[in-house]
Amino acid sequence: MKIKRRSRRLRGLPVNSLIPNILTVLALCAGMSAIRFAMQDQWQLAVAAIIIAGILDGLDGRMARLLKGATKFGAELDSLSDFIAFGVAPALVIYLWSTTALGGVGWIAGLAYSTCCALRLARFNTALDNPDRPLWASNFFTGMAAPAGACVALLPMAISFQIEGDLLRGPIFMTVWLLLVAFMMISQIPTYSFKRVRIRRELVLPLLVVVGIVAAVLFSYPWFVLSVLGALYLASIPFSYRAQRRLAAAQDNSAPELEADDGLDEEGGDAESSDNGTALGPS
Repeated sequence: MKIKRRSRRLRGLPVNSLIPNILTVLALCAGMSAIRFAMQDQWQLAVAAIIIAGILDGLDGRMARLLKGATKFGAELDSLSDFIAFGVAPALVIYLWSTTALGGVGWIAGLAYSTCCALRLARFNTALDNPDRPLWASNFFTGMAAPAGACVALLPMAISFQIEGDLLRGPIFMTVWLLLVAFMMISQIPTYSFKRVRIRRELVLPLLVVVGIVAAVLFSYPWFVLSVLGALYLASIPFSYRAQRRLAAAQDNSAPELEADDGLDEEGGDAESSDNGTALGPS
């Protein structure tokens, strides 16, 4: 028995199970590196580091599900990494780039953004444990997601890299912009999560061609492409709001039918008449 216990203790973890956590740590390092680049006035590298952190954050969760390596430790590490990379780093980068001219007011805007990001992450983690969430709710985020919020907050910086002028770097404008993004993160406005997007088979090859063209343009004009993507994300918010309201209304309309069926089952005693032993639902 002692030999078996020792062999179990010496048995290590497979490298595949560590890949999601490695990606999360790399995202954390990218966020911290953005702060360092900002302190050295290397603004383009600072923004690029936060964007890389967003890409890594999108990969770690999918890798965890693909490799079946999702753990409670990984979830907690991911939340802490998100707060540093998307809550602290963008606020400091924008403060050093623009809002420092306002002194305490600019710092308050950065604190408000970081606080809203922390609240948004805490709300997201608690919502995952809600058993009453409808299936279609996974298609939407409640409020703007933390990586998306960071990219939108940095959107004026990305545009300023290709357009000359100090308008977008104005401290008052950036303070208002940062507060608006902070409000969007903690709001109840639904935004697309893009987790359940499915591509029809006949569109796969054209989509790959488009991806190749976008990649070529991205390497040639990176800030232009990133600015367009950010603008398209903002333009999608009204459509996500309308889609979420439509699905919620459809669920509300089906609720009375479900209650009526439940009443018939209780009175008539036909709830267990299905072949597999489960209650018959509405058609």
